[in-house]
Amino acid sequence: MNKKQLHHVWTRLRGVHPLYIVGVAVIMTLVSVAALRENNLKMIQLRSAVYEADRNNGDVQGALTNLQRYVTTHMNTSTYNKQDNIYPPIQLQYTYERIKAAGGGQISNDQLYIEAQAHCERTNPEGFGGRFRVPCIQEYIKTNGARAATVPDALYKYDFIAPKWSPDFAGWSVAATVLCYAAALGLWLVRRWFQSNVR
Repeated sequence: MNKKQLHHVWTRLRGVHPLYIVGVAVIMTLVSVAALRENNLKMIQLRSAVYEADRNNGDVQGALTNLQRYVTTHMNTSTYNKQDNIYPPIQLQYTYERIKAAGGGQISNDQLYIEAQAHCERTNPEGFGGRFRVPCIQEYIKTNGARAATVPDALYKYDFIAPKWSPDFAGWSVAATVLCYAAALGLWLVRRWFQSNVR
């Protein structure tokens, strides 16, 4: 590029000041903050629906599915609450207590019989006849009875991970904001170069 062409480019660039782009970037920053806040408020609303369903024995699975779908597809929707400092952040306390109270931790007779049969096959592999097997099974059932199994509380604790960036309104507004600031910086550097090299 010769000096005349450089001067022509410089005269066009002089009219575009980086502060114009910075102004657009500031507006985009406000839009981004509002969109990110809206994402978070929607997550809180869906999380509250999960707690409400848990408390009132409602459709907990449906509420959890709605929350998971939203959190995993929108940025700034982490379910972790720093104030509560509980991890995992979603714990279905009432559902867990209802399962325990309903005897959900009892081993069924069918399962106990299967365990007894497997135990007796291991301890007496030679005795296929009922003469040896039946007393062994009866003894196992008598010894172990219908005992309470522990209900693993991990089945009632959830955490969903939000993406760092998502292709929603908040994500695109953040991308546009970053692009505006980068354009303002680039334009400022180009103007500095032209000022020092083109008179």
